[in-house]
Amino acid sequence: MGKATGFLEYERKAVTSRAPLERIRDYSEFHPPLNMDERKRQAARCMNCGVPFCQSGENFGGGYSGCPLHNLIPEWNDEIYNGNWKVALKRLLKTNNFPEFTGRVCPALCEAACTCGMDGESVTVHDNELTIIEKGFENGWITPRIPKVRSGKKVAVIGSGPSGLAVADQLNQRGHTVTVFEKNNRPGGLLMYGIPNMKLEKSVIDRRVKLMEEEGIEFRTSVNVGIDISAAELEKEYDAVVLCVGSGKARDITVPGREGEGVYYAVDYLTASTKFVTGQTESPAITAKEKDVVVIGGGDTGNDCVGTAIRQGCRSVIQLEMMPKPPVKRTADNPWPQWPRVLKTDYGQQESIAVFGNDPRRYETTVKEIIRDENGNMTGINTVRLSRSVDKDTGRVQMTEIQGSEEFVPCQLLLIAAGFVGCEDYISESFGVETGARGTILSEDAHYATGVSKLFTAGDAHRGQSLVVWAIAEGRACAKEVDEFLMGYTNMI
Repeated sequence: MGKATGFLEYERKAVTSRAPLERIRDYSEFHPPLNMDERKRQAARCMNCGVPFCQSGENFGGGYSGCPLHNLIPEWNDEIYNGNWKVALKRLLKTNNFPEFTGRVCPALCEAACTCGMDGESVTVHDNELTIIEKGFENGWITPRIPKVRSGKKVAVIGSGPSGLAVADQLNQRGHTVTVFEKNNRPGGLLMYGIPNMKLEKSVIDRRVKLMEEEGIEFRTSVNVGIDISAAELEKEYDAVVLCVGSGKARDITVPGREGEGVYYAVDYLTASTKFVTGQTESPAITAKEKDVVVIGGGDTGNDCVGTAIRQGCRSVIQLEMMPKPPVKRTADNPWPQWPRVLKTDYGQQESIAVFGNDPRRYETTVKEIIRDENGNMTGINTVRLSRSVDKDTGRVQMTEIQGSEEFVPCQLLLIAAGFVGCEDYISESFGVETGARGTILSEDAHYATGVSKLFTAGDAHRGQSLVVWAIAEGRACAKEVDEFLMGYTNMI
């Protein structure tokens, strides 16, 4: 504990943001870092708890809180305070392959479980982590780690999202020869095309991929496994195959008027925007410019759509959320260290308030019908309010339409950000793997081997739609199991 009274002396100070009306003019990240003196003070707030819930990654009351990677948070906070940045970097990289990703896009499960948050404000763990890794890159401390000995074993990783990258990184460092197959034209999976540039600049992904290539990993892009190359070919050529294909089947809506122009899945919309921002197209294939936009879904992806639509010059934007508005503060049935089920106003919503004067979210509301003119062009939607109730027998929440609450909303672009329902069918069918009720690839409990010989799975394809930090954790755990399968033992952590 670098400073025993730090949590008493210093107040929490998170990174600031550029003003909404300024940052919507571009697609760049908008969180300028704190100076190093202030960063040390923030690290000094860490109490080095006897039981560091921040690194627990445990299920508390039905939801996970604390870091799934079990990052050694008190250790590297102490090193930051004492100015031992190289040591801090070593401790961080011991458990997290890609802090530059989690330090930008993770919702900070660690901070939710921080003991300082019991009766005050948590330590800025998320910001501290990002500072460490970026200081490592800035000072040239992060260099290619080329394995001195190769095992002679070949592994194919299908998918280059965070779980696939983690599997590849771990197995490559063990000395196995790894090839990563990616159906898109650039590696990164949803990191590349599902998260907007203002949250995660694509140069950050390119920097990591380049490093991994220098370390010996081969990336084969624009190869859609199951279509361009068969499962049988991979199983014949490689000693192990790992499916990290994500949960790519988007949840749809079934309402009158669904078929036709103007309705898109959020991931397709965000992909089109990223391809434009990265110079791959002259204009976005899907644009919100001068349109009334409605986003179905109140989560992070829905918020990303709001922020993107505003940058494209939409006329208006509304975000529909089926569930009730969360409370502003924790309620009695949601105590620390559970994940706080409270209202969060994210960057896209902040920008909507600045531009249009109102929060774009409408709670307990859904789409009842899509309205089109005689030419099939979408002119608007009819929404309906919902009433929440709990089934006495099952305890399940039910949302029921309120009769007479219908309302017409102008809309020429409807974006579906309602989540995902499992891996795409052609993948599971190609490899002959079983899928469960959530569309995920089945394995034994707490394991990653499928029922097919030498075939493994990790990430959203295995766990279901989740967070980047969980995908990395899954990738690391899966790699350990693959290594044991290939070598008969493993010394990986």
